[in-house]
Amino acid sequence: MALNRRHLLQGGAATVIAPALGSASSFSIASPANADTAAAEPAWRHGLSLFGDVKYPADFKHFDYINPDAPKGGAVRQIAVGTFDNFNIAVSGVKGSMAPIGQIYERLMEPSLDEVATQYGVLAEAAQHPADFSWVIYRLRKEARWHDGQPVTPEDVVYSLEVLKKFSPMYASYYRHVVKAEKTGEREVKFSFDSPGNRELPQIVGELTVLPKHYWEGTDNQGHKRDISQTTLEPPLGSGPYRIKDFNAGRTLTLERVKNYWGANLPARIGQNNFDEMRYEFFRDSTVALEGFKGDQVDWRIENSAKNWATAYDFPAVAEKHVLLEEFPNRSSGIMQAFVLNIRRAQFKDARVRNAFNWAFDFEEMNKQLFYGQYIRINSYFAGSDLASSGLPEGQELAILETVRDKVPAEVFTKPYQNPVGGNPDAVRTNLRESMRLLKEAGFEIKDHKLVDAAGKPVAVEILVEDPSYERVALFYKPSLERIGVATSVRVVDEVQYENRKRNFDYDIIIDSWPESLSPGNEQREYWGSQAADAPGSRNTIGIKNPAVDALIDRVIFAKDRAELVAATKALDRVLLWNHYVVPQWNYPKVRTARWDRFSHPAELPKYGLSGFPALWWFDADKAAKIGKRS
Repeated sequence: MALNRRHLLQGGAATVIAPALGSASSFSIASPANADTAAAEPAWRHGLSLFGDVKYPADFKHFDYINPDAPKGGAVRQIAVGTFDNFNIAVSGVKGSMAPIGQIYERLMEPSLDEVATQYGVLAEAAQHPADFSWVIYRLRKEARWHDGQPVTPEDVVYSLEVLKKFSPMYASYYRHVVKAEKTGEREVKFSFDSPGNRELPQIVGELTVLPKHYWEGTDNQGHKRDISQTTLEPPLGSGPYRIKDFNAGRTLTLERVKNYWGANLPARIGQNNFDEMRYEFFRDSTVALEGFKGDQVDWRIENSAKNWATAYDFPAVAEKHVLLEEFPNRSSGIMQAFVLNIRRAQFKDARVRNAFNWAFDFEEMNKQLFYGQYIRINSYFAGSDLASSGLPEGQELAILETVRDKVPAEVFTKPYQNPVGGNPDAVRTNLRESMRLLKEAGFEIKDHKLVDAAGKPVAVEILVEDPSYERVALFYKPSLERIGVATSVRVVDEVQYENRKRNFDYDIIIDSWPESLSPGNEQREYWGSQAADAPGSRNTIGIKNPAVDALIDRVIFAKDRAELVAATKALDRVLLWNHYVVPQWNYPKVRTARWDRFSHPAELPKYGLSGFPALWWFDADKAAKIGKRS
């Protein structure tokens, strides 16, 4: 279960805002003592959970991990990498440089950050669904309001689902199992699903970002009718804790706290969203962004570069403790980050070729030279979580794999997956020989120092890069590929061009990552499912169309308990690995942060919330006074 989350708009490949799993013995929806029966009207619930009862009762005051007395006020300046020319999330989604816009909207429910895959009502005060999960009804709060004072209505919810599915490939894929949304009462909206048994769907629709129908069907200040199918820089109407105050297109965006925000006293909102202003500075280059932070142009930074973490923070403000460096553990997610081999391209259709590219990658030497030995190699699509496969399959996992035995590589059953290990000349030579053996077996050979296919056509690849900090990674890999005869180029493009090419699958190799919650579900179809392979803008950037993968994704989605979910996920992981779809990269189990010491946070941050910044933090005037005025 994963989509965008408001709590951590921090950027970085390993930053994940998704509910996480702890231990649980059953796969169930929280319910009162008088559990639903087939004949009874489903109970109304203030919170939904995939794994057991919800922690907080219906009359809870606030989450345990917040400071209910956190002061309101002050400002925080943050980094946004990229640019923007649009505020309409229906055509862009809430991601990347558009992430700050998500804070002007509310959703039906909001996740708790100290529980397992659990949500509580925000726009909705309650939800009900039958035992077979074939539909869900959300009942809206009477007090829910747009910033213009008009109430949030079921019509808004229905409209939001329809336009998001129509104009956004991401939302269309994510909500494709929701076949109908309809008003069923004065404040009630019902979502019907395409089949029963999908336990995650009631909560997935609870994540829906709700848009104002009356605003988008109205006219702007010049009397022009708005068009939700088009981009716009007109500040949109929201219902959340912030609104757009001002902006300089592509350069800065300032959000201001809505002083009369209708939801300020909701249990799921108390103690949060404490800054009067949140300013985002947009940087095209991560190096420039770092210099902006060091020059006190921004207050907070997520550091994704091991080199920078080791070498770039030796400046006076750090020594004087005006800038604090802190790592926060990531307990909420797993991840796959990798060189993606676009298997829509003819040269990557053979798994042996893809495997050869992995044998040519010397991670150990790269880790030493570029990353100061900080990283560990990824060997799972769920790396860093208890969902990662290891050893040989057994028990329920083996039983699940037996159902697809004739559709998966034989090694799934006979060999634990391992990446090649380099790091010294002898190992590298051995690995390159294995790479050449695989290529020869696949019908390729070396002619005039060039790798050619059976028709004599030279093999050439382009590694497409958006972030200049990844250029050195691609350039490190390039000579290794050239040693096996592959003509390799590295091209760095801007965010707009990169997104357009990525959306249309116009690349040979890119670097991509797939954050994984600890409760994987429907998003796996978007990541690896056959239907997503040809859908422009989908997260299936590899191009996987594999019936065994599709079958295992369904086993994950329709798992009946936690044990089956874990077994099915490990089985899926194992099949993805042995198809050699990617060249796995690396992972770091913590989030590195640097901040100017002007802020405070609750004594104990939530287990699954990483740093919790900025939603749970507040401006500390006493700390700010000690380090002086901002530049």
